[in-house]
Amino acid sequence: MTNIQFYKGSIDAPGCISNAWNLVKVNYGLYFGICLVATLTMIILSCIPCLNILLIGLVNAPLIAGIYFVVLRDMRGEPIDFGMMFKGYEKFVPVMIVGFVQAVPSIIFTILQYVLDLTRVATQILGSQGIGSGEFYQSSGGTELAIAGGLLVVYLLVIVAYFVIAIAWYITFAFALPLVMEHDINAIDAMKLSAKAGWGNFGGLIFLAFLGGLIAFVGVLAICFGVFFVIPIIYAAQAFAYRQVFPSLNAPTTYNTPPPPNAYSGGYGQGI
Repeated sequence: MTNIQFYKGSIDAPGCISNAWNLVKVNYGLYFGICLVATLTMIILSCIPCLNILLIGLVNAPLIAGIYFVVLRDMRGEPIDFGMMFKGYEKFVPVMIVGFVQAVPSIIFTILQYVLDLTRVATQILGSQGIGSGEFYQSSGGTELAIAGGLLVVYLLVIVAYFVIAIAWYITFAFALPLVMEHDINAIDAMKLSAKAGWGNFGGLIFLAFLGGLIAFVGVLAICFGVFFVIPIIYAAQAFAYRQVFPSLNAPTTYNTPPPPNAYSGGYGQGI
């Protein structure tokens, strides 16, 4: 694997948000259009039963990779345009692989949700068969209640487990797509490097995710549709976090001494 170096503990989450806004506001219309297309595509694909899992990796991951390409290019002061959001398709195979891996928690949660829904429906059908037979219905009432309670407990446990796994997955693969887009490396190497850099910047990523969640929440409060207007800031902030961890913009990927993270507004660099 190419010797791409990174900094640990280098993410300044508030700085990422601030820099993201300063970058996005200059070309806000362009960023809004790009992120709107990617977000609406993701929403539409999620509504397609079964196929949504496949389409997320084939369609949505390249679009998100394209957003990173645009932001990183803009950070270098290079021209950007709407068509660049499709640049992820130029590295389709590694981007697709990363997209599928990133979607694993959602895939597992979706499958478990289907199983729980089918179990609930089956329970209701069995209960309805007892109507008209007083003895059966009375004897099965306690059983149905126990099953319903058990399903509720299982569902809550699944949600908690999904939440924990989703956080771990986010930290592990937070930098995989921008690494693929900026460097000539395969998906496996990108995910390995992302995992090392992500867990080396655990606190910063968690804080950044928290701030991003707050921004999204404020957007939801604005008649729900407001969330579409803040999504560009969230994506750009993630790109700035990546740049603080992998701070070289124009140097070759084989550099030995990366510039300090504060060159990209990262105030917490502690070395490699």
